[in-house]
Amino acid sequence: MKDKILLNILQGVQDKEGYLSEKSLKEISKKYNIPISKLYSVATFYTMLKTEKQGKYVIELCGSPSCVLNKGRDIEKFLEKELKVEIGETSKDNLFSVYKTSCIGCCDEAPAMLINGEPYTKLTIKRVKEILGELRKNANT
Repeated sequence: MKDKILLNILQGVQDKEGYLSEKSLKEISKKYNIPISKLYSVATFYTMLKTEKQGKYVIELCGSPSCVLNKGRDIEKFLEKELKVEIGETSKDNLFSVYKTSCIGCCDEAPAMLINGEPYTKLTIKRVKEILGELRKNANT
């Protein structure tokens, strides 16, 4: 099976279930006769694929040079402190998963992040506080 087709299958399962569980990977392995080791290596190689349950809101903080040079590190440290997580972790309330990613194409509006694929740009700590507050409010309604 071509890797492009395999990626589409894995992405489809993740879109439906939120992540690639061990159970899902075993089912794909059986259905397509692909060794589980290959599935796991593909699923863990690509940063857009997740093998652990994710928070309701997946934050991908841009780690490009323009974001880092425009106080992106301050935003990163604030997120870690505010959400009580390290990069790559999910908050205890399962609302937020935080990751660092490569360039998201918003260099002219740095620093930037994606939340569930939606870009947020020209970030400041104040703006991030507001965004998190709004997401928390929406999660409870």
